[in-house]
Amino acid sequence: MEGGLADYNPRTPDEVFMDFRGRRAGMIKALTTDVEKFYQQCDPEKENLCLYGLPNETWEVNLPAEEVPAELPEPALGINFARDGMAEKDWLLLVAVHSDAWLLAVAFYFGARFGFDKEARKRLFQMINGLPTIYEVVTGISKKLSKEKTPNSSKNKTSSKNSHQSEAYTKASKMPPPKDGGESEGEYNEDEEELGNTLCGACGDNYANDEFWICCDLCEKWFHGKCVKITPARAEHIKQYKCPACTSKRARP
Repeated sequence: MEGGLADYNPRTPDEVFMDFRGRRAGMIKALTTDVEKFYQQCDPEKENLCLYGLPNETWEVNLPAEEVPAELPEPALGINFARDGMAEKDWLLLVAVHSDAWLLAVAFYFGARFGFDKEARKRLFQMINGLPTIYEVVTGISKKLSKEKTPNSSKNKTSSKNSHQSEAYTKASKMPPPKDGGESEGEYNEDEEELGNTLCGACGDNYANDEFWICCDLCEKWFHGKCVKITPARAEHIKQYKCPACTSKRARP
């Protein structure tokens, strides 16, 4: 990957901020003006991929660095695996959040490496904080596009959202939902008791009624949300959930 320490060593707060701003501009291009190209490069059939922003305001999708530890903090790994499992807008926003975190990590990595004191770190943060985050930029563009849609499209969007949330609930819940919405409370409790004997496919522990669980659409195994790093909010946007094991199988050549 270009743009590592071997190519560029910013040593002052102003130089680090220039590096931050260049990498940020590149990542914003990937998630906005170059979004179609970015989307195509994040093929879920490929290995773990990362989005890198480069100091010259360009971007690249590439494999993580092979050396350990890497010259720079690594971006979020495997962004391509979630591409087809989420709505495109939600996936882009998720990548944007991780991109913001990576940019801060890189900036303060340079600060630590070159011994920035309290005042230098404060100055660097103030300059960075003066810019909107990538998430804010991508969200702003999405909202602008939404306002340009016709009133009729907003009604369809609401209906689609409700339908999607209903579908997501059947795949991710504290327990399997009623089969047809008309079961009695007693029958539903039987389902809960049955799930109580189910083991998490990751940690092997039993189900507990105060825990969030999600079922893999491929192997049909159930997992604690915390074990596979899936929250209820994120699960609502997943069209087809694939557990880590099934995802790894797809990534193999």
